[in-house]
Amino acid sequence: MRAQVVMISSLAMTGMMLFGEGSWIYAKAKLAQVLLDDAWVRTLHGESKAKPWRWADTWPVAKLEFPRQHQTFIVLSGASGRTMAFGPGHVDGTASPGETGNCVLSAHRDTQFSVLHDIDIGDEILVETRAGKTVHYRVRSIRVVKQTDTSLLRAMGDRRLTLITCYPFRAVRPGGDLRYAVVATAF
Repeated sequence: MRAQVVMISSLAMTGMMLFGEGSWIYAKAKLAQVLLDDAWVRTLHGESKAKPWRWADTWPVAKLEFPRQHQTFIVLSGASGRTMAFGPGHVDGTASPGETGNCVLSAHRDTQFSVLHDIDIGDEILVETRAGKTVHYRVRSIRVVKQTDTSLLRAMGDRRLTLITCYPFRAVRPGGDLRYAVVATAF
């Protein structure tokens, strides 16, 4: 009887630890957005590279809104895994948010860019720039590509927004070699 109680207690404790560990990425992403909102306000008031917390190696570069889905996120400089743990990242070397060219943003499929699962052709996406200007985009295409397909990063002559996340959504294993890409153009 005592062995069964110990075993059940151990299983319950292990289950709680695994649940807590799995929930941490979601909690961290939500808390980060609160701190990022504050840094975004400071950015709009002219602070250059307003860090959301003292030790941050990134800063807000735009605000991304999906009106139909009622979702808003602060976009960070750089698209490293460390940056994307807190929010969507702007891919270095692509056009700045709201500028002419191809602005590429990337985020995790199970946090901020889970919203892409519910996006449709024709949906509107808004990008607020550091200058406080809002640029309106319309979704033109949605496709799944190989991770090695770099055509989504090409510079373009129009004002384009490319959103990229891992695919498939709700996958059990992280990573994979497929990417879900949403391409929108300014109107």
